[in-house]
This record gives sequence, structure tokens and C-alpha cells, in this order.
Amino acid sequence: VQLVESGGGLVQPGGSLRLSCAASGFTFSAYEMRWYRQAPGKERELVAGMSSAGRSTNYADSVKDRFTISRDNDKNTVYLQMNSLKPEDTAVYYCYAKRVYIYYWGQGTQVTVSS
Repeated sequence: VQLVESGGGLVQPGGSLRLSCAASGFTFSAYEMRWYRQAPGKERELVAGMSSAGRSTNYADSVKDRFTISRDNDKNTVYLQMNSLKPEDTAVYYCYAKRVYIYYWGQGTQVTVSS
């Protein structure tokens, strides 16, 4: 099983990034997918989630109207489009897959928002 995040990097405040998470080794379309993030010295927090079929989503209040989660079940990939980025969005972003009591984590990708 692998979850491989990509797309992180350094961006200026107000900029955009799109994170991708490529999944393999399990039935991607059967799993709820989430993005979490962890900033230095802080606990890991849920950023966004999407149901297995993509019919429902949820977002942290801090990213609503700025971030969008999506998935392509044909490509076994989940995305996080991040717009209007703020310095407080700086964190390591993790991909997470869950089905009932089974879950998997990616290794994370660093996002740094700074001028």
C-alpha cells in the first residue's frame, strides 16, 4: 500500500498550490480520503475530506472557501487545490485513506507560505 503526496513547495501569500496524492495497493474507490496538516509544534489537524464516491465533502473552518478537495477514482488520485494561501497554512500536508477500521497515511509534503 502506498500513498504518495506531491505538489508542495514554497509559495508567496495569496498564491496557489495543488497537492496530489497517488494511491496504490488498495481499492481506492472504496475509501474515504482526507487531507491533514501538521505545523511545527502543533497537533495534526483535519483539513478536508471526501467520501468514497465523491458525493460529500467537509472542510476545516480555517480553509473553507479557499481549499477544494477532489478525487479521480480512475486515476486513484486525490487532490487538494489551495488558493489564497496564508502564512498560517504552512505545514506538512498528509494524505489519509480510511475504510471502516482500516486506514493508511502518506509520508507528507511540505507547504511553506512566505514572502
